[in-house]
Amino acid sequence: MRRRARSIRRETLEMILEASRDTYPMEFGAILRAEGGVVSEILLVPGTIGGESHAIFRLHMLPIDFSVVGTVHSHPGPNADPSQEDLEFFQRLGYVHIIVASPFVADSWRAWDRDGNPYELSVVD
Repeated sequence: MRRRARSIRRETLEMILEASRDTYPMEFGAILRAEGGVVSEILLVPGTIGGESHAIFRLHMLPIDFSVVGTVHSHPGPNADPSQEDLEFFQRLGYVHIIVASPFVADSWRAWDRDGNPYELSVVD
């Protein structure tokens, strides 16, 4: 059975937005962890490379962690839609993927499932 997340903690989303602003114009990337169906943490993978048009995850550096539910990365531009490369990556890890777009504010992110379909992820306190 796959672990599911239906929401994300506001403080976790704010941390993602801040990290995306801090790494701009490079892409930020991290792994999402959930507890009880709520994304509550991000995991920074050693060796992750952020560039102006990519975030490269070194998944072999990821520890075995059954709380991992997906990924998050930023796009330096205003488009939070997945690229073809994003869609291929979504298939590799988890089932929920967040893309945060510039200007990295509360309404500039979207969640996607592993097939690239919009995914409903509510924000909770």
